[in-house]
Amino acid sequence: MKASLNAKGFTLIEVLVGLVILAIGLLGIAGMQVTSVKGNYFSNNLTQANYVAQDRIEFLKNKPIADAALNAGSHPDGTSTISGTDFTRSYTVAVNGNLRTIAYRVEWNDGVNHSVTFTTIRCQ
Repeated sequence: MKASLNAKGFTLIEVLVGLVILAIGLLGIAGMQVTSVKGNYFSNNLTQANYVAQDRIEFLKNKPIADAALNAGSHPDGTSTISGTDFTRSYTVAVNGNLRTIAYRVEWNDGVNHSVTFTTIRCQ
């Protein structure tokens, strides 16, 4: 049998080039997936830290002004573990007459040190 010179179809080289282009595209998508997972993990930790800081600063704002928790200085507030991440909590109170400036800080490490600080002013 004689092969036709006008045969339609793909050669092996064309198929291999197509597969290489597809593989490069899939590797790019895999890299974006890893970045997305890391970003979601950080966002979850940031949300949890904000929640803890907001909750505790509201708690401190509702304390009586003469409470020992609102004395001037730095105050450790323990550690919370949420979703396997340890959040270290502390706050600082600055007294200026009738005003108490409360700066609440939450720190955590997910391979990199992070922190979030909320500040409020409380008066009598």
